[in-house]
This record gives sequence, structure tokens and C-alpha cells, in this order.
Amino acid sequence: MYFLQSMGLNLLPTHLGLCLRLSHLPMLQYMAFREISRKILLLRLHASDGDSAYADRGLKPSRPGTEARRPDVVLKTPSTWTRPIWELPPPGAKMPPLKAFRLTKQLVKQRVKDNVIIVTFGNYAFMDFILNWVKHLTDLGVYNLLVGAMDTKLLEALYWKGIPVFDMGSHMTTTDPGWGSPAFHKMGREKVTLIDTMLPFGYELLMCDTDMVWLKNPLPYIARFPGADLLTSTDQVVPTVVDDSLEVWQHVTGAYNIGIFHWRPTDSAKKLAKEWREMLLADEKIWDQNGFNEIVHKQLGPSVDDESGLVYAFDGNLKLGFLPTSIFCSGHTFFVQAMYQQLRLEPYAVHTTFQYAGTEGKRHRLREAMVFIDEPEYYNSPGGFLSFKPSIPKHLLLDGEHSVESHFALVNYQLKQIRTALAIASLLNRTLVMPPLWCRFDRLWFPHSGTLEGSMTRQPFLCPLDHVFEVNVMLKELPEEEFGPKIDIREYSFLENPLLPNQVKNSWLDVQLCQEGPHCNSSNETSQPGVLRFPKRSSEEELRRVFSSFKDVKVVQFSSMQDAFNGFTDKVKEKKFRNRIKHYTGIWCCVSTHTPGHIYYDMFWDEKPGWKPMPPLTPEEDHPPW
Repeated sequence: MYFLQSMGLNLLPTHLGLCLRLSHLPMLQYMAFREISRKILLLRLHASDGDSAYADRGLKPSRPGTEARRPDVVLKTPSTWTRPIWELPPPGAKMPPLKAFRLTKQLVKQRVKDNVIIVTFGNYAFMDFILNWVKHLTDLGVYNLLVGAMDTKLLEALYWKGIPVFDMGSHMTTTDPGWGSPAFHKMGREKVTLIDTMLPFGYELLMCDTDMVWLKNPLPYIARFPGADLLTSTDQVVPTVVDDSLEVWQHVTGAYNIGIFHWRPTDSAKKLAKEWREMLLADEKIWDQNGFNEIVHKQLGPSVDDESGLVYAFDGNLKLGFLPTSIFCSGHTFFVQAMYQQLRLEPYAVHTTFQYAGTEGKRHRLREAMVFIDEPEYYNSPGGFLSFKPSIPKHLLLDGEHSVESHFALVNYQLKQIRTALAIASLLNRTLVMPPLWCRFDRLWFPHSGTLEGSMTRQPFLCPLDHVFEVNVMLKELPEEEFGPKIDIREYSFLENPLLPNQVKNSWLDVQLCQEGPHCNSSNETSQPGVLRFPKRSSEEELRRVFSSFKDVKVVQFSSMQDAFNGFTDKVKEKKFRNRIKHYTGIWCCVSTHTPGHIYYDMFWDEKPGWKPMPPLTPEEDHPPW
């Protein structure tokens, strides 16, 4: 594992350098990003000693006999917390009583290495995020971790997966609480209580949210700052350094983000945790992150010294450092700016902040980056897949000013092709692989001039799907009698994912659109193996008839969606389809010269003569375009 990890770290800078050079050509930016993600995932797969990446949910338990080379193994009879991670309980084992999972210093001691414990927590709704979090760490050779379960359903599920888990006693709902809900705020308070409970144990604590992924072992980096009481991530979007040193604290203007932070069990750190917990328990309206920012800012400055980048904070004794967002990435610096790529740095982590469409949006972003491990069936849909090569004219992507108008012209051009692809996918009962989506303007929740001033956002840039689409709506189960059949989607990088099985990779049909004529007709005969010439503006019946012969082909890829479909003949079916996809698009936000400043994307913009990207003029007009 260590050799493979070292090999990965030697390989990655090469690809980062290549990507930086390629990114000077905007049309190749997404190719560079995709290659980085592919390499990261390949290293993960290689780390599993050549076995399948899957075992009971795509996560491989340890092999018998590997204990001697596992640094986390204690040489005594294995228990729930000392056996190698992913090693399942022995056959016939019974679930231990709940009290056996109570958080104690002795329990934590069994997982600690070099006096450090890495912890995440959550409820059953985030189990796939938690498994992904654990898998990435163990593939990096990091085993000194624990997971806090906020409900017994998650606790039991993780126990049977071979994950070291403890009971937080939270009695939390098993469903997704949703950002800003009472349950969401309860999770935040439980987190602070957890920190306050664990610090007196005397171990260093790296506390993480579940919606982040480790891409590189962070412990050697953290060890570079032994004088720090606390190292925290931030929402900084403008780099204050261009290397891997801590952010310059005087220039950090973004909020201190508590999704990734490392605590040492010093008196000042324990005092901070205690006061933070008391603040939150005294006022249920305070958001945990806002409370943290407020309490840390009681005092900020001066610098601890001239070299480390640490600053005195809180009580004047706490030594605080800010992890650089170029490599401890936020959702903006990773997915939008690709800051690490431009600075030729190796990313340690990505946290799915600065995103939209809720938990589904987070999951989709990680899938786009190929750092989310799904169930095996996700990579082999029964009906097969439909993809297409997006064709975008140069002038829409590169020419003229970057403006609201040019941004919408670019996005709308892509929306029309995606609309056609969704229709064909629906007709053929195939899962649509979404194309890479290009934007000229960033999406934020406040007025801006297109990009954040001082950030490294390039225009145009490959934008996450949730910048334009309501990913949560696209994946939602809607009544078929009103919205027609569900249209499954996959991320744009799906067909490049190393987890794609060979039976999908090797079952492929290229569809070349052509003008109908002697050498282009609606026949199911291929012009050469794996290639079908198919007429533009084909009907619903022609599509069904021809492609019924290829129902066993896993991937059907169209050369374009421009004029690929002439429209539904079944008007009832068309009405349901339109009713479904009109809900798919979201908003762009925000112009600074008008309130409200958001502008609705419209899947059927081209059917409305004189359509222009304008914010609602009155409160009555402030609604989606239907």
C-alpha cells in the first residue's frame, strides 16, 4: 500500500503539470481535469492488490493474512475496533449490545496511531458518503479512523461492513435532514459536543464532515505544524499563497469552514471547544459554523512567528492556522476554479461546499470528479446508456465579451441538445450520460460580475451540472402518470470511469448522423462493425424500430444531437415528457442591478419568440418558466 501510495504521489505532479499546460486552451480544460480524477481513482483501485473494487457494496474487505502489514492492527484477539477495516465480523457473529459502542478513551485508543484519530459522523442517510470517506482513507494507507453513528441503523450497517463505529447517542432521524433544518442544526451541535468530549482523551483529532473526500494522506502535512493548536479549512476563494504553505491569515476574508479541521488537545483548544459548545446550547438559533467564527474572532493576531503562518486567536493563547484552499479544496476552488491544477499542486481533499441541489448535487459533483464509489449496478444499467458528443460553435464558447447574454447563449445552445438527448433516452429506455457543461459565468447566491474578483476562475469553464440543472429533481421519483417514465442520468465522466465493467466498455455502437439518402437511411445495418449511419430528423417510430435491434448494446453514442429527432408523434407522451423536463432547470444568480437578480433557465427557451435572459421584473413574475 505504501509503495503504491508513493508511486501515486510521484505520478500526480506530472499529470498536474500536463493539465496546467492544456488548460491554457479552454476547450481542453475539462479533459485535463478528467485525467487527474481518473488517475486518482486508478490508484485507489490498484491499492486493493488487484482484486475487484467491490465486495458487498463495492468496498473490499481485507484479506486474511494481511494483518502483519497493516499499521492499525493490535496484536491480540481482534475486536470490533482492532480488526482490520473492511474485515467482516466472523460467520455466525451476533451484533454486540449498544453499550459496547459507547465512546470512551479506551475505544479511541484502539484506533489511534501516532496519537492522532480521524473522525467523521453522520446518520444513515449519508451511509454511502461515509463508506466513500473510509474507502479513500484506507486506500491511502490511513487506518486510524472512527465513525460516529447518529442512529442505530447506521451503527449496525457499519458494524457489518467492518467499519470501526461508535454510538453518539444522538437518536437522529435516518433521513436526510436538509441544510438549515432543525435536524441539520442538531447535527452541528452534536459535532461540537463530540469534539468537546474527545479532546480530554489527549489525542489529536482530525474532524471531518462526511461530504468530503481525502485524495492524499493529510497527516504528514499536518505534522509540519506541530505548534498549531488548531488548523481549519476556510471558504476563501482568492488564494493568499501559491504554494502549499498555510494561508496568510491577514488576507483570509472567507468564513472559517468547520468541515475539515484538526485539533490538538491543548488547554486553549479544550477551552475553545467547551465555550463553543456552551454558546450553541444557550442559543439554538446560532449556526455552529457562525458560532465558531464568532468565538475564534474574539482575538485575532498577532502572528505567532515569522515562518509558520500561525496566528494567536480566541483567548490570545490559541495558535491557529488556515489550511490552504488550493489543496484542502472547497467546492469552488476544486470544481469551478481548479485552483490546484493551475498552481501545479497536489490536492489533499475536496469538500462539497459552494454547490446546489442539496445532497444529490454533492453526490453528483463527486461522481463527475470520479471520486465517489457507487454500487456495482450503477455502472451497468439494465437498459444500457445513451451518450452524445456535444458540438459547440467556437463563437459561442470563446468569442465576444463574457456577459449575461453570451453566457445564456452558450448554455441555451447546450440545453437544446440535452433536451433532444433526454427525449431519445426516454424513447429508447436508456440512461443518459450527460455531456460536459460549459459556462461563461459563475453561479453564486449573491450579485457578482460573472466571476469572483481575485479568484482563478477561467472563462469559459467546465461548470458542475448543478450550476444549471436541479439535479435533485432530475433524480427524484415523480408520478409516471403525470410526468412519464423516469429518465436516469449519469455524470459526464461516467464512460471514462475505471469502475466501468468491461461488458459495458466493450459493447458500443457509434451512431453517425447524416442527411437521408442512398448511403444514409433508417436501417439497422451497420456500415462497419460498431458504426451505424442514421438520418437526421428521424421520427419516434424510426428510432424505436432501428434501435430495437441494438437493445443488447450497452452504449449507444450519437455523433451529435443537432437535429437528431423530429419530435414526438404520441402527443400524450410528449405532454408528459415536457412536463417532466421543464422542472429540470434551475436559475443563474445574480445580476447586481436588479432585485431579484436571478434569471431562470428555460428548457424551452427557443419556443418563445424574443426570449432574453432577464430577471423577473415584478414579484408576480418571479417564478419558474411554467
